Formats: sequence, structure tokens, C-alpha cells
Amino acid sequence: MLKGAIAAVVTPLTDGGASLDEEAFPPLVSLLAEGGLDGVLALGTTGEGIMFSVAERRRAAELFLAARPTGFDVAVHCGAQTTIDTAALSAHAAEIGADAVAVIAPPYFAFDDRGLVHHFVEAARACAPLPFYVYEFAARSGYAISVDVIARIRDQATNLVGLKVSDTPFEAVRPYLLDGLDVFIGNEPLALEGMASGAVGSVSGLASAFPEIVAALVHERSQTAHEQVCLLRDRLATVPFQAALKAVLAERGIPIKEHVRAPLRSLDAAERVAVLEAARAVGTPPD
Repeated sequence: MLKGAIAAVVTPLTDGGASLDEEAFPPLVSLLAEGGLDGVLALGTTGEGIMFSVAERRRAAELFLAARPTGFDVAVHCGAQTTIDTAALSAHAAEIGADAVAVIAPPYFAFDDRGLVHHFVEAARACAPLPFYVYEFAARSGYAISVDVIARIRDQATNLVGLKVSDTPFEAVRPYLLDGLDVFIGNEPLALEGMASGAVGSVSGLASAFPEIVAALVHERSQTAHEQVCLLRDRLATVPFQAALKAVLAERGIPIKEHVRAPLRSLDAAERVAVLEAARAVGTPPD
């Protein structure tokens, strides 16, 4: 079972975003572990997972697992456009020793409840008995997963243990705080309210470059950390998010490039200045 503060981790890329930057995985994971996090969720929204081929996703998952220190969890996001690819990625995550699997609803088509239940149950069974998490993010999938769908998945997949919920505002999160399921908050400014209402932690994109802040937010319920994540989300709202996190990591000394998979784009010069100013405003990277 996942716990605490989890980074929705970026995926290191090179060749203008065309290839995995395999040498950058170990120092990235080391920074996150040393920053006080409990683990990572690989290949989710922040990790550009939906942009990669199945083979690339398998290799990236293997690289994250190879880099993890003892006691540091690696969950793998396996959501894909088709049920066949989703189940194959889910099975692979279990085969290589991942700690959990998460799956978002497939984008583009607004699938009905029966189709979604089938999709998620197939993915959960493919990795069983590994812990399985539904990833709810209506802004990315294009529609919300109903609570009824969650209940029906739960009836058919015994390894469903929780959800990552990245919706906003908090009233959109509240229905998913279900008894017996561990809920992780995706939008960091909602983390304290979510944990006060029963959520068990946060799976955070900001944690990929600001692990110390998110660790304090989750583990210490720090009001200062809450103010910092609010500032960061506000400042980074209008720039390419994945590239922004990679720029901060590079400034922190991690050998990672800003490269992202097209049509995602890197920062322009003005955006890079604004991103690094925001990072310094919260004390990361240190002056």
C-alpha cells in the first residue's frame, strides 16, 4: 500500500524529447528520496506517460525501479487509450516488481459506465494481487469517473485499494473520499483539507522538483508548505508544467534536460526566468 508523500515524477528525456535519458533516472530518484518523499508515481500526467509507446513506458518503469533505494515505493501509471495496452502495461508493472499500479480513464471518447468498469477491472486483474488505484482527473480524461463505477470496480477487483484524485475544487474531490479506500490528493493546495477529511496523502507533480516542500506539507501538515505550494501552482499555471519542473531540477544540479515529448514544448526564455524566480521565492533551489 502506498503511503504519505508521493512524487508524480517527471520522465527524463533527451534528443529533443525523442528518447529516454537513462542516465538521469538514478540522480532524480535519489533527490526525491533524500528530499523526504515516500515514493514516486511514474508515467502519469507529470511524467508524460500517455505520450510514449508501450515499449518506452515499460523501459521507463524498469529504470525507475532499478534506481529506487530500499523502502522507496515505485507505483506505475498504466493508463492507455486501449484496454489491451492498459492491461499489458499493468501486467508488466507487476512482473518487474512495482509496488502499485494506477490507471486513468482513457481520454478522447466519453466511455459509459459499463465500458469503464470493464476497462478498469481488466487492468486491475492484470496486476493482481498488486495494489491498484483508480486515477481520477476529469480535466485530463475529459470526463469524471462516477462513484458508482468505483463501487462496481471494487466489487469485481479485490486489489482496488484507493484512488488518486486530481480534480478541483475540493467539492469535486469530496465524493471520492470513500470508506475503505485510500485517497491521495493530486492538487497540492487541497492536500491539507483533503487529509483533514480522510485522505491519506498526496501524489504531487510539484514534489518532482520540490520534494522537501511536499514532504513537509504531507508529513508535518505544514502551513508554510501549504502557502508555498499555492504560490507555485499559481506561478506555474501558465507555463509548460513538465518542462518547468525539469528546469528547476536542472538548476538544482540534477543532470536532466528540459526536453519533453512533442507536441508538449519546452520553456521560452521569459518563461524560464519566471519559473526559476518562483522556485527561488520558495527557497528552491537555494541561492
